[in-house]
Amino acid sequence: MSVSAEPSTSAGLSLSSAQPPDAQASAVLAGQSQKRGLGRVLPFIGPAVIASIAYMDPGNFATNIQGGADFGYRLLWVILAANLMAMLIQSLSARLGIATGKNLPELIRERWPRPLVWFYWVQAELVAIATDLAEFIGAAVAIHLLTGLPLLWGAAVTAVISLWILGFQSRGRRPAELLIGGFVLVIGLAYLVQFVMARPQLASLGQGLVPSFAGPDSVYLAVGIIGATVMPHVIYLHSALTQGRVQATTDEQKLRLARLNRIDVIGAMGLAGVINMAMLAVAAATFHGQNIPDAGNLETAYRTLTPLLGPAASVAFAVALLASGLSSTVVGTMAGQVIMQGFVNFSIPLWVRRTVTMLPAFVVILLGMDPTRTLVLSQVILSFGVPFALVPLLLFTARRDVMGVLVSRPAVTQLGWVIATLIIGLNGYLLWETLR
Repeated sequence: MSVSAEPSTSAGLSLSSAQPPDAQASAVLAGQSQKRGLGRVLPFIGPAVIASIAYMDPGNFATNIQGGADFGYRLLWVILAANLMAMLIQSLSARLGIATGKNLPELIRERWPRPLVWFYWVQAELVAIATDLAEFIGAAVAIHLLTGLPLLWGAAVTAVISLWILGFQSRGRRPAELLIGGFVLVIGLAYLVQFVMARPQLASLGQGLVPSFAGPDSVYLAVGIIGATVMPHVIYLHSALTQGRVQATTDEQKLRLARLNRIDVIGAMGLAGVINMAMLAVAAATFHGQNIPDAGNLETAYRTLTPLLGPAASVAFAVALLASGLSSTVVGTMAGQVIMQGFVNFSIPLWVRRTVTMLPAFVVILLGMDPTRTLVLSQVILSFGVPFALVPLLLFTARRDVMGVLVSRPAVTQLGWVIATLIIGLNGYLLWETLR
């Protein structure tokens, strides 16, 4: 699959209209649409919905449950901050695709020295593998919990299902979008059930939004949460999802399209943030201070939910984990194709990529490594990949010769650099503590 094919398989949700979403969007941009309110915005909803599933993948489950079990509500503020960062970053990525008609890896390939491009490709592929490790293991664990199958067999079932899901991309944009949107709905409803049953303390929720740490272990988890939330592979992907999706022929239309895509980003990333905060809050209300050994472990969390909250809570947890793992495989594979095609102008069949990226998960399972610890570690690895995607994004979106009328305002660029500096600083601190 080539980059040029990505937008046609991953944009715009339109649930009940007879007119194709792209035609509706073009009519809105041209001022020829009579629709108002949701009907006017709906054709532009899609790219951020696709990207948002990566912000709810099994890595988020691992880091959020670990954070809630070990530190209560203390790290809620990290999730809030990470999702606010994600809104800005994904909005910039979407604007880049709209303004240039190209995605971030393509621009890097065209404008940067070849050795640097190859380095970027290699590190981006490694980050994509770490992402897929979290997604695959999470789904395998969920199947193991729901069915009782050994983890290795759960991985085999996950492999079959994930390859089947990838087939939806060949049917066009809408089936894939509806599938991913359905998975998001399942995750949200499952955590709504758990949140109501857990009854987190409102006062403690408020205190958790006040920035604080509780030693190096909490910093380690904070970096993991950021790595699980601000995802480098979807920084690359989002620009591909918007490039050429809707043809904006004038500066006015580009500005209007960017504003409408901002609604998509705020809505999708806002929902992802609420779900992530619900994950940590449920873990804090249920496990923190209960003297439950290894409560942050996914399997322990599932087993412990039944006596504490009832079987419905544990089933909802496992169903959400399964929906997260399976759906994020689609997004991860799409991102991997964009990374390879954009950086080195080469692509491989989706099933080949999926097969290769599944192998590390099977190795981890065969070696008997702890799935939850592996998930948390993978998210820390992801956080180190964020600056490599974020720095060129900030450089390109600040250039008027690249972005035209959609060039970032100085204040936005400065805020982006503050975010990049913060992430790099947290990573440096974590590395120092680890080596010391």
